[in-house]
Amino acid sequence: MKLGVLLPTFRAGSEDALDAARVANDAGLDGVFAYDHLWPMGSPQRPSLAPFALLAAVASRYELVVGPLVARVGMVSTAHLVEQYLTLEHFAPGRVVAALGTGDKLSAAENEAYGLRAFDASERRALLVDTWRELHGIVPVWFGAGAKATNELAHRLGVVLNLWDASPEELARAGECGPTNWAGPAPQDLSAHLDALDAAGATWAIFSPEVNVAALREWRSNREKSRFH
Repeated sequence: MKLGVLLPTFRAGSEDALDAARVANDAGLDGVFAYDHLWPMGSPQRPSLAPFALLAAVASRYELVVGPLVARVGMVSTAHLVEQYLTLEHFAPGRVVAALGTGDKLSAAENEAYGLRAFDASERRALLVDTWRELHGIVPVWFGAGAKATNELAHRLGVVLNLWDASPEELARAGECGPTNWAGPAPQDLSAHLDALDAAGATWAIFSPEVNVAALREWRSNREKSRFH
């Protein structure tokens, strides 16, 4: 199971995010990711860094896997979104993940505030397919888990389904239909949670910025030692 962290992007500048990327790299983690929001959920007065430019800066410094988690379709045109991923791939060849999502009622206010068209759920899923079609075979594609129809679409296309803050049991059930990842905040017992996610078949575990990166490194070190005993 690969390990990653989300960068602290709800900032006015990139210093904290770049420092977090350095810490993740030094700890031997596999990748760093960035939210794709116009503001933090429920806080329109706060700033939010654009993910693609930040990740390109990270990719030029470190050999980490990079990607938004997740880039919402309909925020820009499909052609624009695809080009953003291809440009990021130029900076990080072979190290980009195209994680895509449909958005939901929690993110609808961002579209409304910027006068962006409010696509219905079926239209957003169609945009997912259009984007997947353009990127499939170039970079790995993930879909953010959500409505049953979205999850079934991921399984049908053979796309990795990324579940946010799901229990290991939920992850295992989803994994019966196709590959899964886990992302979310770190629980109190991080080591036990990682064990459970690994046993449930997660291909990645990606934590929010507050996670103790040293504890992630320790868990991985202990797992590697156990393989030789």
